[in-house]
Amino acid sequence: MFDTAVIGGGVVGCLIARELSRTRLKVAVLEGAADVAMKGASAANSGIAHAGFDPEPGTLMAALNVEGSARMPALCAELHVPFVRNGSLVLGRAGEEGALQALCERGKINGAEVSLIGRAGLEELRPGISPAFTAALWAPKGGIVCPYQLTIAAMGNAMDNGAELFTDFRVVRVVREGKGFVLEAEDGRTVRCRTAVNAAGIHADEVSALFGAEKIGLTPRKGEYLLLEKGICRPGDPTLFTLPDERGKGVLVSPTADGNLILGPTAQDSADKEDTATTAEGLRKVREKALEMVPDLPLNRVITSFCGVRAVPAGGDFVLGLSKIVPGLVQAAGIQSPGLTSSPAIAAFVRARLGELGLDVAERPDFRPERPSVHDFGSLPEERKNEIIRRDPAFGRMVCRCEHISEGEILAVLRQNPRPTTLDGIKRRTRAGMGRCQGGFCSPLAAELLSRYLGVPLEEITLKGKGSELLAGTTGKGAKAPKGGAR
Repeated sequence: MFDTAVIGGGVVGCLIARELSRTRLKVAVLEGAADVAMKGASAANSGIAHAGFDPEPGTLMAALNVEGSARMPALCAELHVPFVRNGSLVLGRAGEEGALQALCERGKINGAEVSLIGRAGLEELRPGISPAFTAALWAPKGGIVCPYQLTIAAMGNAMDNGAELFTDFRVVRVVREGKGFVLEAEDGRTVRCRTAVNAAGIHADEVSALFGAEKIGLTPRKGEYLLLEKGICRPGDPTLFTLPDERGKGVLVSPTADGNLILGPTAQDSADKEDTATTAEGLRKVREKALEMVPDLPLNRVITSFCGVRAVPAGGDFVLGLSKIVPGLVQAAGIQSPGLTSSPAIAAFVRARLGELGLDVAERPDFRPERPSVHDFGSLPEERKNEIIRRDPAFGRMVCRCEHISEGEILAVLRQNPRPTTLDGIKRRTRAGMGRCQGGFCSPLAAELLSRYLGVPLEEITLKGKGSELLAGTTGKGAKAPKGGAR
């Protein structure tokens, strides 16, 4: 029997699990996919830590955005996840000064650090901005972080502190058992818990219905992106926005925490929660909007495009708090942007609500807040790298030449919580396959390493879980990968 089962392995669910692992509670995370951060908004978003100027004052979204932004640097330092305070600029044309002023006043009410600057300030902060923009709102506390690295690291740290992860566990049935619940997956597996947290992202409305709790109105909204290769922007370049509208913050131009340049997203409502296909029309809009801000963007250096789906709540604010209908259930739903930024504060909020349910949420003295990262190897001086290679030659065998990822780094993440079981899982942990060739050369090598480590034939290795097998079968004798543990 678990004290709490968190339903959903996105950034919100995993940070809730990490926050609860500070206590002596027995915590489970139930994720419907083969890995955390594999689907939903945490798998595909802008990676922006918003300063807090945009949400409506007085909402949970506004308060938790500013609190989450303040918590983010220390959190990322503990989890060894890259984070940069690059700042944000909301660009305005002639005639839009009033709208910028109103946005600035909103930000000040929310507690965000914001100011207005003119054209000279724009040119100093970000050369190359279109001369059509004459002023901007400047938010120096805006930042960038990798959403899936943060999610994976949070879950790993939670597991290191005792939390348990159940993957491929899509909850399809909930049964009340005494004062607790029995949660059942499609394959018949069950988890028993005293309390539950609904952090199921775009599926949170369905999960709430399974509990017989509040009806949660969520609209799936697609966002399409273009990603450009490294070396185009400086890591400290500010994130560029135009003035927001009723559908969100619009298309942005921003460096990523890993050094790429990201453009997007679009905002298209969809009836299909699983529709992550990009479209010619959507990507055309991304290009046009981005070029309006920075006319000389080298769009010939796009390396991939992708699409995420976010859950837009009917009421416009996060759906957070104790269920008014079902005792023992905490809702953490409708977490659209700035959900990533707010997630550390949401986790603390949920911990407090579980305390109101009678759980002991006091801090335990033996909590270990740090989680080492394999990315540290790539940033080491050559002398230190050579020392490691002499001790473990696997670090000297290159697998991904685009991102300079070695066999040793891949083997390291295969031994680290939460352990990947798919090629996509290795990619998100090490960046092997995220470079210019998008895995064209390194995927076979990474698949072989995964095959050896899991002790299964190559035909059983998948990209993202069951149904995404890489190979249909072998073509001759000796073609199967060797079984056994990793070297």
